[in-house]
Amino acid sequence: MAVYRLLKELGIAYQRLDHEPMATLEACRGVDELLEIHMCKNLFLCNTRRTDFYLLLMPGEKKFKTRELSGQIGSARLSFAPEEFMEEYLHISPGAVSIMGLMNDREGHVRLLIDEDVLQEEFLGCHPCVNTASLKVRTKDILTRFLPWTGHEYRAVHLTGE
Repeated sequence: MAVYRLLKELGIAYQRLDHEPMATLEACRGVDELLEIHMCKNLFLCNTRRTDFYLLLMPGEKKFKTRELSGQIGSARLSFAPEEFMEEYLHISPGAVSIMGLMNDREGHVRLLIDEDVLQEEFLGCHPCVNTASLKVRTKDILTRFLPWTGHEYRAVHLTGE
């Protein structure tokens, strides 16, 4: 797969775990224990006019509150983006949303938002653009090698989840 080739090309080490399709965070609970990571939520969002798109990485245990995030990024109310945009920009389907999809967004349609708690983790857990495998990757490698290759920057956000 393209994800594995790219990680190899960038010299990014990873641990891979193949499993049955897992489309929800709840389904991934055993995976995070096996990989010894905190799996995070990956939400694909857009504004009401569907002109601005965001990929949000946040801790799985936090609740997403659109008002809290919208205020921080100065955007109108956010909602889950329609599937067709996810497929067009990230080349992934629902249930497989992942930071790895940014490798397919070469025109920069999607802005990356990362909760500050996720940034504190040594490792990031994510799907390799399919929900039949999970990866454990050093957060530092994602930030310093993967994102520069994709041309994406990230914005740290503070979500209380309360």
